[in-house]
Amino acid sequence: MLKMRLQRYGRKNNPTYRVVVTDSRNSTKTGNHVDVIGSYEPKAGNFQIDGEKAKHWISKGVQVSDTVHNFLVTKKVIEAKKKNVLPRKSPIVDEAKLKAEAEAKAAAEAKAKEEAEAAAAPVETAPAATEEEKVAA
Repeated sequence: MLKMRLQRYGRKNNPTYRVVVTDSRNSTKTGNHVDVIGSYEPKAGNFQIDGEKAKHWISKGVQVSDTVHNFLVTKKVIEAKKKNVLPRKSPIVDEAKLKAEAEAKAAAEAKAKEEAEAAAAPVETAPAATEEEKVAA
């Protein structure tokens, strides 16, 4: 099975990557790749890719690594959502969603507290008939 992934090359402490199409059984260190379609320099922030070649290989059934997939989405070569490349133990935290959930919980607790106070307050009943009303009856 063919995969599109990053292959590291460059010097020590100066990584540079090639975007290659290679057999999934090959190590990334070997030079046995089918096609080189781009490059990535993390220190400079440069990512270059031949969009037509990438679309061609994807149409042929090449599996794309998550990181390369995210680069292709960023460069608008493909239309998709980005994938989470972090380990499953530390997922991406959506702070806005957590804040909304906390506010909803606080509002629910406040409403429950108000209902409890209303139930605990003495219920006002109709005033007892005065003596004058008793005599008149």
